[in-house]
Amino acid sequence: MPEPAVPPTPPVPLSALLAREDLGLRQIAGPRGADTVIHWAHTSEMTDPYPYLLGGELLLTAGVHIPQAAGQGTYFDDYVTRIVAAGGAALGFGLAPVHDTVPGALVTACETYGLPLLEVPPRTTFSGVARAVWQLMAQARLAELRRVTEAQQSLAAAAARPDPVRAVLRQLARRVGGRAVLYGPEGAVVGQAGREPDAGVREGLAGLAGVVTSRSSATATDTTASGTHLAAYALGAGRGFVLGVAAPRRDTGDHTIASVAAVLLSLLTGEQQSGSGAARSAALVRLLLGAEPETVAPLLGVGRLLVVHARPDTAPCDPVAASALGAALGSPLVDLAPDVVRVLVPTDREPAAQPGWTLGVSAPAEPREWPAADTQAARALSRARATRAPLIRHGAHRPALTDLLSPDDARAHARSLLAPLTAPLTETLRTWLSLHGSWDRTAVALSVHRNTVRQRIARCAALLDTDLDDPDVRMELWFALRHTER
Repeated sequence: MPEPAVPPTPPVPLSALLAREDLGLRQIAGPRGADTVIHWAHTSEMTDPYPYLLGGELLLTAGVHIPQAAGQGTYFDDYVTRIVAAGGAALGFGLAPVHDTVPGALVTACETYGLPLLEVPPRTTFSGVARAVWQLMAQARLAELRRVTEAQQSLAAAAARPDPVRAVLRQLARRVGGRAVLYGPEGAVVGQAGREPDAGVREGLAGLAGVVTSRSSATATDTTASGTHLAAYALGAGRGFVLGVAAPRRDTGDHTIASVAAVLLSLLTGEQQSGSGAARSAALVRLLLGAEPETVAPLLGVGRLLVVHARPDTAPCDPVAASALGAALGSPLVDLAPDVVRVLVPTDREPAAQPGWTLGVSAPAEPREWPAADTQAARALSRARATRAPLIRHGAHRPALTDLLSPDDARAHARSLLAPLTAPLTETLRTWLSLHGSWDRTAVALSVHRNTVRQRIARCAALLDTDLDDPDVRMELWFALRHTER
């Protein structure tokens, strides 16, 4: 069976749900322990719920679907095996209003096939159980955010200590409860901290570090036969340093914590390459003194690049988030501006969509083409935001006349042209033009009288001092309206 598609929220231990005294749930069959977790709650009275399950559910049923002669056949065995095959986490059986007790054959089937079975008392509604699941998820999410925030602060403090690399490794190992190892460009162990792993974990972690240095992916994960979770993070593009993490379990937030540590270690190890710090300083000086990009690129260790413009989908971006984005894209060359993050990515690392970000990617560019690539990435980002796409690459759409003008220039022109109009007049003009000048259809769309539409359009023509019957005028106005906020 494929892995269940679980949501990006922390799961709820079944034991936490059973501990809620207000629900009164009681487990009467199936395995007991902390390993069972719930990702969501779902109610179904279908004879075969398999097609409607995604995996990880607490399936709630009142037994409406159970036929009278179900106890004499294989009905309950078939029912339970289908839930297990779909990845269902547990089954909750309501004692009202159809059944006074849980059918014994259902208890036996759940015990046989290892599906936790909960008895839901009559006073507890299924919606109440679902609400409790979401409440516990919210609490788990808050705890996860608090844990990640505290880890970020402790890692940043460790990076400011006299021996920052080892301090960060020690703090990371403590936060994940395992082992943190820094590998050098030749695969040698540069630093390590945390629990001493067995030989199998050491070999697996070293092998995983070799994987990320030999392919374009910046991260790789694996799990050993003993259940230890392994992860490797490339520190920068083509530098050879790798962070390896081994943990006895994979908790929510561990990847974020390790990514922050990888960013810090990438910055701390950036100067350890032979002459790299001096080379970058020399490159900066030469750029400030007017050198051409192609003469400076060798000092930076880069050549043909992709320019990526990124904007966060929600909160304003901070330096840690920007650096984490650079690490995810496989590049330490990150610029955090007030409204955008710019990343220079080697062409051998194809940028992928990143959760929580909207990206615009340029075409591959030689050093002399970097300014043009920067413009391409900005326009691609504008298209991505306008179409709500997570990532758009330059050249992935048919060129349009609007691409010849930057978004900022287009918005400035639109504001100037439409400045005389009030909001109702602007919206009326937008609707009227979109409906090809139809008075009746515009009136219906705006829920006003057709005479009101005529009056407003006449007012627009007077304020703009233009002829709205002229197709050139309509085209220019439509262009301007497309670049104004609704």
